[in-house]
Amino acid sequence: MNSHDNVILVDENDNEIGRANKVDAHRDGGKLHRAVSVFIFNTNVECLLQRRANHKYHFPDKWSNACCTHPRPGETNLAAAQRRLHEEMGFSCDLEEVFSFSYVATCQTGLTEREFDHVFVGRYDGIVKPNPDEASASRWMNRRALTLELQQCPETFTPWFRNALPRVLKSWLEFAKIIDRQQ
Repeated sequence: MNSHDNVILVDENDNEIGRANKVDAHRDGGKLHRAVSVFIFNTNVECLLQRRANHKYHFPDKWSNACCTHPRPGETNLAAAQRRLHEEMGFSCDLEEVFSFSYVATCQTGLTEREFDHVFVGRYDGIVKPNPDEASASRWMNRRALTLELQQCPETFTPWFRNALPRVLKSWLEFAKIIDRQQ
């Protein structure tokens, strides 16, 4: 088994307790495993969203944050976030971890996400080049438009995005300060 296909199993405090094949970790109600989610803001404090490619094994065609992934065994959360941002959206920027949370969500395919998710934020104002194997589209949204769309069409967004967003929205102005510090 390729180590890139493994996820890090964790307990409710994010202590590593083992490893599992990525797909196996999402079967039979899911096993709690480590994940990272990246939220990118531009200098207008708009949030970058991506639409997941339609061939993704779970939650295809859903809108989500800039990128997300599972850290590989031996890889730090920050390194995983930076790696995946470049792989999915075609750019790099400084990232800062701002909070973590756990959630459970079942996909229409029967797979279950059961993740301890570390949330990172960063600032970027350049060209976004989504990898078509990962994302079918991308867009920038301001807080008001994003909040309205999420209220009107919550089913068009990934569950981890819907779970993280209330805390991201509460901290939107704090993220603006982080962005200012990075300039």
